[in-house]
Amino acid sequence: MIKRPRRLRKNNNLRDLVVETKLTADDLIYPLFIKEGKDIKSEIPSLPGCYHLSPDDRLRAEAEKIVQEGIKGVLLFGIPQKRDKTGSSSRSPQGPVQKACRLLKEEFPQLYLITDVCLCGYTSHGHCGIVEEGEIKNDATLPYLTETALSHVESGADMVAPSDMMDGRVQAIREKLDEEDFYDIPIMSYAAKYASAYYGPFRDACESSPDFGDRRSHQMNPGNAREALREALLDVEEGADIIMVKPALAYLDIIYRVKQEVNIPVAAYNVSGEYSLIKNGGQAGLVSARAVLKESLLAMKRAGADLIISYHALDLAQELV
Repeated sequence: MIKRPRRLRKNNNLRDLVVETKLTADDLIYPLFIKEGKDIKSEIPSLPGCYHLSPDDRLRAEAEKIVQEGIKGVLLFGIPQKRDKTGSSSRSPQGPVQKACRLLKEEFPQLYLITDVCLCGYTSHGHCGIVEEGEIKNDATLPYLTETALSHVESGADMVAPSDMMDGRVQAIREKLDEEDFYDIPIMSYAAKYASAYYGPFRDACESSPDFGDRRSHQMNPGNAREALREALLDVEEGADIIMVKPALAYLDIIYRVKQEVNIPVAAYNVSGEYSLIKNGGQAGLVSARAVLKESLLAMKRAGADLIISYHALDLAQELV
């Protein structure tokens, strides 16, 4: 007897009934770049369709669209006017992220606010930690990260997401938040964050390219997989509530392996380089950008991602149920 798996592909209704993986607006988190200043809405050249927004009416108008399209969560990045060696603007009550949190929490309480916790966008040297004699100092960086996370939460953040890749930062942040009675604030850890070539447009958007050297002393080697599992399990032990893999498309195997090892949600970051490649490919007429995008995000979910952080989110959400 001939086996006939095509029976279940015969028409759209049947295909939809038996589909194994679906993408919905509930899966998506939309990154926003908050730039210190007033009346700013400027398109980011390397991220067409994404903008620098000041924490005022410009952000308010964007948030209205985000809520209307059914996106439930945003990830906030800050671009300050002034930078110094310790990234002091990252933890200032008047920092761009802090102002954005207060505005959004007051006017759009239904929008879930996640904040990126790192120093690279705030330091004069562009590195993710404190630099002494040309070396990024792990333990010296931790107090600054914990104060940054605390300032975000005090301003209204619902979740913090440390992206610096310093050892022990999840535990340090968890202990600080608990000490201040913020027991219910989750931590989404950039646990497996690779030293990737896909970050170029993001560094342009955040003006965070390092002045010297690179980030390979703390971001992971793209050739390593077992190390990603070790990082993920360490962060779970330290108190992470969600584990992130970044980037996504070139690391679907890592998403899958992490999902098999941890018993908490896994997030995938559909990073700036992935976004720009699809956008530019579509504009050049080389591919159907929308079809490639949906296929790519489905692959992330199929690999095991429970959440997807994507610059495509606002554009795509209106098509998703």
